[in-house]
Amino acid sequence: MKLILNVLWLILSGFWLALGYLLAGVICCILIITIPFGIASFRIAGYALWPFGRTTVVRRDAGAGSAIGNVIWIIFAGWWLALGHIVTGLALCVTIIGIPFGIANFKMIPISLLPLGREIVPTDQPFATR
Repeated sequence: MKLILNVLWLILSGFWLALGYLLAGVICCILIITIPFGIASFRIAGYALWPFGRTTVVRRDAGAGSAIGNVIWIIFAGWWLALGHIVTGLALCVTIIGIPFGIANFKMIPISLLPLGREIVPTDQPFATR
């Protein structure tokens, strides 16, 4: 079932969402000081491309740099991205067929709001650490 949902997600919205995050990541990597945000954008792009069967967990070893970076991210991009995922998720939940895709958008809110210090893991290993 995860494969079917991921393929439908990829065709209907995942490709474009991932492309947007990839573009943001490239722009952030061009500007040298924002490379950590670019890496976070690439991580989110991979998650946006294939979200079903994966989840995000907080990394225990993330330090103060991640917290400071997340504050900067929230101010400049995070709350806009989270708001976009909320609006899109609500719109998708209007139809029965769109409910799983709306839930996938809601799952992306934590990582789009606070991307630094988070890790994407398979759902059967939600407590995995690397």
